[in-house]
Amino acid sequence: MTGHKRGQYSAAPSALGYFYQCRFALLEALRRLPEGERVCISIETLDDVVFETQGSAVDVLQTKHHINDHATLTDASPDLWKTLRIWIEGQADETIPKDAQFFMVTTALCPEGTAAGYLRPEGRDEKKALERLASTASTSTSGTNASAYQAFASLDSSGRSRLMNAVMVLDGSPSIGNLDDRLRQAVFFAVERQFLDSYIQRLEGWWYRRVVGHLSDSTAAPILGEELEAEASRIRAQIGEDRLPIDDDIMRATVDASGYMDRPFVEQLNLIGVNQNRMLHAIRSYYRAFEQRSRWMREDLLYVGELGRYEERLVEEWDLLFQQMRDDLGDAAAEEEMTRAAQNLYKWVETGAHHLIRPTVTEPAIARGTYQILADDLRVGWHAEFHDRLQGLLSDAEVSP
Repeated sequence: MTGHKRGQYSAAPSALGYFYQCRFALLEALRRLPEGERVCISIETLDDVVFETQGSAVDVLQTKHHINDHATLTDASPDLWKTLRIWIEGQADETIPKDAQFFMVTTALCPEGTAAGYLRPEGRDEKKALERLASTASTSTSGTNASAYQAFASLDSSGRSRLMNAVMVLDGSPSIGNLDDRLRQAVFFAVERQFLDSYIQRLEGWWYRRVVGHLSDSTAAPILGEELEAEASRIRAQIGEDRLPIDDDIMRATVDASGYMDRPFVEQLNLIGVNQNRMLHAIRSYYRAFEQRSRWMREDLLYVGELGRYEERLVEEWDLLFQQMRDDLGDAAAEEEMTRAAQNLYKWVETGAHHLIRPTVTEPAIARGTYQILADDLRVGWHAEFHDRLQGLLSDAEVSP
């Protein structure tokens, strides 16, 4: 199948730019945390990314992501001049502190001998950079850069010198895809090597959700480094040889119960007269356990045969109580007695202590939801005659043999 070419108004480059900005902010925050300073991160406030200490903007980052691998940053580049204009105007209206340090992080390359090239960490020459920028601002006819040239011209000689001293150009920065390797390096010692991808996936997931919340509230305070550090520690504590992560996006997801109403595990609950609210709890538990188990399997976090052995333990635990219930009922129990006994057995599923898939995985939804999964396959049930009753209620397509 042939792919579709993106139109000239595709939002893909812009979207990639925002994702790059978000990922780079995470990477830079992870780099700064070990330095011991109290880190505050703001996104899309004074500039793309701002790192603050004690409420004063210290480092202001502008990120530029280019899909074109051969993009360059010339003396008249709109990327360069738009960034300079934002910084000049920010200091002029005092939204950016005078002592701020500016970093232009770009995937483009700076040709040797250009203004941006002279502002790189290596081979730095602020005097030559200033000369080239001043020459461009006075001779270029670019309408796109006109307002930036005007802002630059408004600076006196000392203001221009201060700007050059504060600007650092980091060209050839890794693209959004190549940031994976940098992120892996930043968290390499957090968990065992085989768990790095799972760790990064969860940390980035939390970070994206936190950034969305930050951007959605115009009055939001900066994201604190302590938040990132605490979340990184929480995730790390859940991943390891004897641990499994419990993911908030799964546990907090809103579940549409209507898609489950004809499932065998729900029919089992109808059979014993469970009320609607308890049924919704069962559906949520089913969803949470199913999705979490599926994610563990996709990420190869489970040992071979581990899930099957866990289910066997749960079935054995259930069968002991189920057989006790049948003995107590006898062969001539009335329907009302069987329903009452089944209700009591099901209460044990809802509130009882169950086997854990691993000693540190104590989330109740895993066992409760796994019982619903087993009930969906008719491997367990609550009514003394659940198998015979459901075979009559459900079509062969709905019931596992």
